[in-house]
Amino acid sequence: MTSPVCGHMEFAKDVEPSGDGCVECLAEGGRWVHLRLCETCGHIGCCDSSPGRHASAHAAGEEHPLVQSYEPGEDWWWCYVDEVAFKVPGAPTYAHP
Repeated sequence: MTSPVCGHMEFAKDVEPSGDGCVECLAEGGRWVHLRLCETCGHIGCCDSSPGRHASAHAAGEEHPLVQSYEPGEDWWWCYVDEVAFKVPGAPTYAHP
């Protein structure tokens, strides 16, 4: 995957993941398909293929545009505003256990 233009990298911070699963799904007893890590605050939310779609809801509600996959072996990022997937060379990767 190449690195298309994302104009929101200033929102990326040094984050600590909020947990091992989707914050909202865990609180509600829901389920998820895949997890995403907010690169602004560390919130873990579920992907848009999950019933709750909590990662994109968090991004819209908090105006945090960047997530990184929180899946083992994946290191791609997504910008909700620019609607582009990309990689960030040298960025730390995260994955739920």
